[in-house]
Order: sequence, then C-alpha cells, then structure tokens
Amino acid sequence: MSARGGVRSLLPGKPELMSLARSPRHDLVAGVTVAIVALPLALGFGIASGLGAAAGLVTAVVAGAVAAVFGGSSLQVSGPTGAMTVVLAPIVAVHGPAGVLTVGLMAGVLLIGLAVARAGRYMRYVPVPVVEGFTLGIAGVIALQQVPAALGVPTPHGEQIVLVAARAVADFGAHPSWQAVVLSVGVALVMLLGGRWRPKVPFSLIAVVVATLVVWATNLPVARIGALPSTLPVPSLGFLDPSTLTALVPSAVAVAALAALESLLSATVADAMSVDEHHDPDKELFGQGLANLVTPLFGGVPATAAIARTAVNVRAGARSRLAALSHALVLAVIVFTAAPLVGAIPIAALAGVLLATAIRMVEVGAVLALLRSTRSDALVLVLTAVTTLALDLVTAVIVGLVVAGGLALRTIAGTARLEQIVLDHSRHAGEEQALLAEHIVAYRLDGPLFFAAAHRFLLELTEVADVKVVILRMSRVSTIDATGALVLRDVIGRLEHRGIAVLVSGVKPGHERVLDALGPATRLRDLGRVFASTPEAIEHARALLHQ
Repeated sequence: MSARGGVRSLLPGKPELMSLARSPRHDLVAGVTVAIVALPLALGFGIASGLGAAAGLVTAVVAGAVAAVFGGSSLQVSGPTGAMTVVLAPIVAVHGPAGVLTVGLMAGVLLIGLAVARAGRYMRYVPVPVVEGFTLGIAGVIALQQVPAALGVPTPHGEQIVLVAARAVADFGAHPSWQAVVLSVGVALVMLLGGRWRPKVPFSLIAVVVATLVVWATNLPVARIGALPSTLPVPSLGFLDPSTLTALVPSAVAVAALAALESLLSATVADAMSVDEHHDPDKELFGQGLANLVTPLFGGVPATAAIARTAVNVRAGARSRLAALSHALVLAVIVFTAAPLVGAIPIAALAGVLLATAIRMVEVGAVLALLRSTRSDALVLVLTAVTTLALDLVTAVIVGLVVAGGLALRTIAGTARLEQIVLDHSRHAGEEQALLAEHIVAYRLDGPLFFAAAHRFLLELTEVADVKVVILRMSRVSTIDATGALVLRDVIGRLEHRGIAVLVSGVKPGHERVLDALGPATRLRDLGRVFASTPEAIEHARALLHQ
C-alpha cells in the first residue's frame, strides 16, 4: 500500500459524513451537555499544564473539532486531559511554553506515522493491570499538582511532584490562609456528593459558578484566572525553534505514546457503552495526530481523547460525531462571548474540580478486584502506579509491560488456541442431533488466556452466527489473567446482547478467583450456566432450546 493510498483510507468516508444527519437533535443536546462538563476541566487542565487557562480552552475547541471530524470513533470527545498534564508540566519547567507547543507538533507527526503504519491494533495488547496502574498513578499526580492552588500558595519550584506538594504544605503551614482551602474543598465536595445524588446534573459547572459569585460578592483575596482572549489566536509557527527538536524527541515520543494509549482506551470504553459502535484504531490515531498537529498553531497544548467526557457524551444520547463537534463549537462561542466572565473564576475553584476529577478517576472496585485476582496482576498494578508517582508515566508503562510480559512468559507452557469441537451426539436421536448441530456451538479454549492472547482468540467468538447457545469448555485453560477475564466478560456480554445464551464448563478451581473478581462467572453461576462437565452443559443447552 502506497503512503498516499494509506492516508486516503484514513480520511472520513461517505458513511461517516452521512452519519452526521442521523439524529441531529440528540447529537446537539449531547454536545451542549458535554461542553458544560468540559468547560471547567479545560480551564483547569490548561492551568495545570503550565500554559494557562486560555491554552486549555483553545485545545478543547481546536483539538475537539479536528478529532471529532477525522477520528476513528463516532462518540469520542477530545481535548486537554489530566494524564497529558502529568507529562507536560515537566516539559514546561525545562523548555518553557514554546517547548510544549513544539512537542505537540512533533507528537502529531508521530501519531500520523503510527496511523499510516497501521499500528493501532497493537495498542489492545496492553494488559489491564498496566492501564489501571497508570490511571491510579495519574490520579495521584493530578491530585498532588492541585495542592498549591488548593492551599492558595505559589507553586514551589521542583520537578518531583511529591516534594513540590510537600513544600506547598510547608509554605501553607508557615502562613495559613483558609479562603482558598474552603473554596477548593467546597467545590470538590459539591461535585462528588452531587454526582452521587444526581449523576446527570453538571455539578462541576454549578460549583464553579457559585464559588465565583461568592468571591465576587465578598471580594475574597484569592487568585483568579485573569484576562482571556475573546477570539482564537491567529495560527502561527513562531514558537518553532529547529535547534531544540533533537532535545525534545523523547518528550514528543512520550506525548505521542500517551495520546495513542489514552485515545484507544477511551474508544474501547465508548464501544463497550454502546451497542453498534466499533472504532477504527488507525483512523483514531490519524485524527489525534491531526488534532495535535493543528492545535499548537493556535497556542493549545497536546490533546487526547477524554474518557470522562466521552462517557458523558454517550450517556447524553450521542449518535454520531456531530455531538463532539458541537461540543467544540459551544466552547468556541463561550470563548467569543463570555471571556471576561470566565476570567473571574478563582483558581482554587478549578483546583477543587481537578481534585474531584482525580478521585473519580480511581475505580475502587476495579482496583480491589485486580489486587484480589492474581499476585501477578496485583504486582503489575502496584509497580505501574508507584513508578508513575516516583518517575514518569512513560517509564511506568514500560516497567508495567516488561514485568507483565516476564510474568506471563514464566507461566506459559504451550501455545493458546481456540478450537471449535464436534459435540458428542452418540446418545441422541437423529432429530436431536440435527437440533444441536443447528443451534449449539462449542469451543474449547486451550493453553493460556492472558493479555497477549485474549483478544486474538476470544474476539473470534463474537463472530459466531446462526446459533442460540455457545458452550465454552475451559478445562484446558492453563492460566488466566485479568485481561483475559475482562475480555471474556466483554465477549459473553456481546453474545448475550445478540440473544445467544453462553454456558461455561470445566473451570479449574485455580481460575475461579480471577473469574469471580473480574469476569462473568458469578452472574453466570447465579443463572445456572456454569457446569463442572461438558455433558451437563449440553443437557442444559437442550433444555434452553425447548423452553
């Protein structure tokens, strides 16, 4: 395939463009809803990145629009994210704002190269414990980054976030002032408690508006965002210094890797939340690459897909990429019409928004389930999270992948394979044999069911057709990890959504713990669909067909 042909295949086709008119009312409502949620996050992440609130807004508008049009998911919403600010803050400290813009430009080129090389499919092999570990670490870093603003003290110098937060606490102890603390904690509590009470209400925006009004009415001496431009900046390459490109290559690789990983993870989440959505990973990388190529020209920070905003978009009823596009347009209108009002927002209130966001990022149930599943998964999760806090995100992912790969290789003794088998019809009459052959299919899973093999083999199951019952024979599975259990759960859910009953037989005692913690075993057992032997499963399948 030529480079030109490769790029042409990554551009939006007629089906993507036609989908914009599928359900415009639902998409526009979803777009406005996401914009309301995204506004305080864009401002907060812009400040956290070191380039300011205006850069966050520009990123949400420009990257949000470009990625919506050219991305590989119809439901994805892109913009500045907390994970990206973790990588950008050290770049600002060393190379300044121009360095961040240059890194974004270079990362965009790298992402487009990955898309042309069709590298998107390889991102799905990242083990779940690595993903959860760096998400946990990122949440910790985001929370620590907000400590100075939440305490109302200047941000101390330093690159190690734990030490910077500790110095901020020491500075606050020397000269305590509680106004900023009350604002940030109040906003965070309103978001967390209100979100549990009424999940669909945008409590982040409500809390920020109330905090701003209180500061305005009482004239509290707290820092505010300050003046914002009332238009988008004129695109420019004035920041580009060719002499710095070599020094910025490692940072650009880190940003591109994070953008690819987070975007494809978010697209997978969007697929799971919808019924018929299936993203194209290479088109998603291409869209994110274009977004990061264009956004620095307007002064925006590197962007990626945002899982939280994507989830809001899906839950708000989005049907096509028009929703994400309209979210960017609504934010642009806010920039053009309400810049002075936005500039009055206290920084401590945005710190509260990000503190609550960091807390929400941690899915306690998923983390505890991984810690209980296997010692290997628990070790990978903890190592990845600690490395993220102590060093940096890219190093953490590398450490997690190396450790996960080493532990998996240690337990593998053979090659995993998925084999459709012929059911034993010896005890059945001819009509019963025909019924089984027409409506029941059995698969035997052999060897390890771990992160490197789970997608390749299990996703074949979603393609079965013209059957009413699928029997999974698991007596020959040698090992199973968290990723295998989660993919198994996803596959069973997709089959059941199509009206296909799934039965499981022969689960080994050593595998029950991870399947109960992360997989569908508990629910299937409650339905009476887990069996010690395959003959028992066949008898139950026949009973289901006669109901």
